[in-house]
Amino acid sequence: MDEGPVGTVVETIEALAGYTIGITAARRRKELGAALERRGAKVVYAPALQIVPLADDSQLRRATERCLNAPLDIVVATTGIGFRGWMDAAEAWGLAEKLTEAIDTATVLARGPKARGAIRASGLREAWSPESESSSEVLDHLMSGEDLAGTRIAVQLHGEPLPDLVDTLRLAGAEVIEVPVYRWVPPDDTAPLRRLVDTVTVGGVDALAFTSAPAAASFLQTADAQGVGAAVRTALRGPVVAACVGPVTAGPLLREDIPVIQPSRSRLGALAREIVEQVPTRRGQRLPAAGHLLDVRGQAVVVDDRLVPLSSASMALLRELTAKPGQVVSRRRLLAVAPGDGCDEHAVEVAVGRLRTALGDPRIVLTVVKRGYRLAYEPELVAGPHTPWRY
Repeated sequence: MDEGPVGTVVETIEALAGYTIGITAARRRKELGAALERRGAKVVYAPALQIVPLADDSQLRRATERCLNAPLDIVVATTGIGFRGWMDAAEAWGLAEKLTEAIDTATVLARGPKARGAIRASGLREAWSPESESSSEVLDHLMSGEDLAGTRIAVQLHGEPLPDLVDTLRLAGAEVIEVPVYRWVPPDDTAPLRRLVDTVTVGGVDALAFTSAPAAASFLQTADAQGVGAAVRTALRGPVVAACVGPVTAGPLLREDIPVIQPSRSRLGALAREIVEQVPTRRGQRLPAAGHLLDVRGQAVVVDDRLVPLSSASMALLRELTAKPGQVVSRRRLLAVAPGDGCDEHAVEVAVGRLRTALGDPRIVLTVVKRGYRLAYEPELVAGPHTPWRY
């Protein structure tokens, strides 16, 4: 709450009020969602994948037993959470001591600082770690060293395969053991994900948050399976903001020429802050009209200091009127962008009337006789970035 003129109290409108954010994560989704909801967002949860429980994962156990069948020469840890999960699973199977000994006799490489921290927390020590946190730099390091023929290399995976790394090492003659920690599978209930895919095609969300590369790939694959892959990609290249926790997560989207926003540090809190900062800038529009300040948001509008939720039809009308502020929009065009209210000019009049009522001042949307409607745009007003419009 902020104090306004002469001691009146004005309720603060949160940065994400009026915006809808879709979260595709399975792990820690509530934590991310709560951070966004505290800033006013409406959050839609639709996990794109789920994680196979470690203790029940037969593939992980088979890979671990292969690591114990003969001495390892090299162990590559790619993620901190994955390496810790591997050690935790081994503990549950009674194999932790043997696995620790096997890794301790090998040359251990850590892809980044999180993996390095997990290695040291297990009482082990890494021999080398790249500055870039890149799997490709790990591969370059391995290939630039001694002959790999006959070398036994364990590569701890996290969520998705690393074919470039693994295949290159095998071509060099190494025996590579892929350790699939936190393997991803489709969610038991795919209905929320399918609904979110459909919502994206019509612009019903303002941003999608991705916290893993497999989830990003799964989202696109689900859209393809529903026959709306092209529409989803178009939306993600336009009005819907794709927000990724880091460069690895962004990979499947960038390969499809989908732009992303991402924080400088790959952390969940940093992702939430990036969404708070970027989504209003990319999706919002501030306009002076009929003596009022309109802050047109993704799924609502703020009129002066009042948040006004709008129906999808009213929101579509307002977006059309504000796309080119002050210009006349024909009744035919408005009818096309706000279906559901009828199929003639009277239906447009009814829809515009509803919009005027919601905005609270009928002068904001002006009738242009025999032509259509326009926003009562006042470009001569000047505004600071966070201050009321003034003359």
